[in-house]
Amino acid sequence: MTYGEATEYILYIPKFTKKNDAQHTKIFLKYLGNPQERLKVLHVAGTNGKGSVCAYLDSMLRSEGKRTGLFTSPHLIKINERIAIDGRQISDDNFVKIFKKTLTAAQRMEAEGCPHPSFFEFLLGMALCAFFDGGVEYAVIETGLGGRLDATRSIERPLVCVITSIGLDHTEYLGDTLEKIAEEKAGIIRPGVPVFYAQTADESDRVIERTAKEQGNFCKKIGKDAYEILGIRDKHIAFSCFSAYYGNTTWKLNNIGVYQPHNAMLAMEVMRHLFGKNGDIKQWREALADLKWAGRMEEVLPDVYVDGAHNVSAIEAFVQSVPKDGRGNIVLFSAVQDKDYEEMIRCLCGQFKAEMFVVTQIGGDRGTDAQALAEVFRKYTEQPVIVKESVEEALRFMLKHQKEERVYCLGSLYLTGRIKELIQEVI
Repeated sequence: MTYGEATEYILYIPKFTKKNDAQHTKIFLKYLGNPQERLKVLHVAGTNGKGSVCAYLDSMLRSEGKRTGLFTSPHLIKINERIAIDGRQISDDNFVKIFKKTLTAAQRMEAEGCPHPSFFEFLLGMALCAFFDGGVEYAVIETGLGGRLDATRSIERPLVCVITSIGLDHTEYLGDTLEKIAEEKAGIIRPGVPVFYAQTADESDRVIERTAKEQGNFCKKIGKDAYEILGIRDKHIAFSCFSAYYGNTTWKLNNIGVYQPHNAMLAMEVMRHLFGKNGDIKQWREALADLKWAGRMEEVLPDVYVDGAHNVSAIEAFVQSVPKDGRGNIVLFSAVQDKDYEEMIRCLCGQFKAEMFVVTQIGGDRGTDAQALAEVFRKYTEQPVIVKESVEEALRFMLKHQKEERVYCLGSLYLTGRIKELIQEVI
């Protein structure tokens, strides 16, 4: 079997499967030999910042000399991105090897009357097998959707449960209030497992605190007052911590997102819990300063940034992160149909000054029509709104018209991935 055949099979899975419950995932993992039971799992849920927190945890764990596995989603360009060992996505050869093992388990399940694993279940199974076979000690696992019913919830005894900021996203599945969404995210909390979460809003914070208390768990809120942003310089954001544990040193992140210090502090407090006085804080600082996390205020060309903001709270965080230095801005925007893109656009136009908005349609069935997006933009802005039918055409147009302006591409991780792919291929 080739790598292409393996990925083609995985991408075809949604056409013949449905979402299964966590009990089904447990059965699937049993067929795989329960690789999760040999791993020290850090389980991460939340609306925004999950991927960043996972990446920070993985990087700091590696700085402690630990062998790590990282499972995240979605991928931007290549599906291997979802499964990384020691900071490197697994090779195509290893991908095929693990795929065969996972497929054999799935076929045995089907032969014995169990439904085939879903797309996400299958990839989770592949990741856990890759981690076990690769001698991983610590596995950082990001939830797919929600938490309570997510396939990753089948991992029964993680070391810690981590919940990032809560916002309104996937409301058709998770609920239309912060409380309802927090209840789904807090579904990853297990009895006796320590909980760390990022302060968001009183209504969501209360849900997490209550759930942890009901389970008899240690629970720590990482407040927005736990750190101070010192400034952005040389495309790094610097911050200090209001805790003697971290000393009087300055921490830096290889990013300009003002929301990232909160994500970093959440990961740092988890590390503090795991390693206590034995933690090598100097190594943690170097690990965070060196880490580049793709798709989050990432500069992909000079003064061209991609950001995975794909809901209202993420758009608000993006607006806060853009430098206020008088330079002009151009925005490239696209979104999928199941997002509240009108509210995203209203927020963007109302809070962000841009000389031009360019809209396009991402590929696949989920992409919102570019003309429809343009009509919404024109309701909220008097600035020029340019429609380009393909991402490639839109990117070329912006680069041609970019002078002194910064270009920001946002609205969907699919857009981010496509732009990064185009830059590799044709720009």
